[in-house]
Amino acid sequence: MVDGTVSKVDEQFLMQLLEGDRAGASKLVRNYLRNRKSVTDLYENVIRKALYRVGELWEFNKITVAEEHTATSITEAVMNELYGDIISRERLSRKAVLACVEHETHQVGIKMAADVFEMKGWDTFFPGANTPLPDLVRYMDKVQPDLLALSLSVYFHLPALKNMLQYIRQVFPELPVIIGGQAFRYGGKEIAESYSHTTYISNLPELELFIENFMNDGQTNPF
Repeated sequence: MVDGTVSKVDEQFLMQLLEGDRAGASKLVRNYLRNRKSVTDLYENVIRKALYRVGELWEFNKITVAEEHTATSITEAVMNELYGDIISRERLSRKAVLACVEHETHQVGIKMAADVFEMKGWDTFFPGANTPLPDLVRYMDKVQPDLLALSLSVYFHLPALKNMLQYIRQVFPELPVIIGGQAFRYGGKEIAESYSHTTYISNLPELELFIENFMNDGQTNPF
C-alpha cells in the first residue's frame, strides 16, 4: 500500500495508475461521475491529487520513470474518453491557447484546464508540451486567441516562464495570460504581479470563476 494522506478514491485511482490498470482507472472515473460528481471535482480532487502523489513518489525514487510515464499516459487516456461528454454544445466566440512552459514535458494539468474552457464553450488550442517559444508565438499570431494559459510543473523552469512572459508581452502587450501548475506549490506565485494582464490561478474551481468573470465583464482578476 502506498503511504501518504489521500482519500479513499484518490488512493484507489493512485494504485490503479501505479499498477498500470487502465481499465480499472476508467471504470473508477465513470463510477465517480455517475455519482453526480462534476468533471471539475474529478480532476481537482481525484486525478490531480493522485498525480501529485505520483510525482512525489518519483522524486523520492519510490517508483521508476517507466511507472511515472505509465501513470501519466493512463490518466491522459481516461481524460480523452471523457471529452465527448464534457464539451459544451453551446460554443462561444472565444479562443484560448494553452501551453506548457518551454522545456516542460508534463501536460496533464494544462489539458485539465483546456477541458474546463471547453466545458464553458470556448475553443481551445493546445500545441503540446515543450513547444519552443518562437513557434508558440507564431502559432498564437495565427490563432489570435482571447487568452493564453501557461502551465509550470517543475519549479526549476521558473526562469523559462519569466522569459516567456517577457517575450509574449513584447508581441502581445495586452493579451490576458493565466499561469498555474504544480511548481507553484514551492513558490513563485508573485511572478504574476510583475507582468501586466497576468493572473495566477491555483486550482480548477478558481479557473471556473475566472472564466465566468472574464465572460461577464472582461476582467482578468478572478475575484
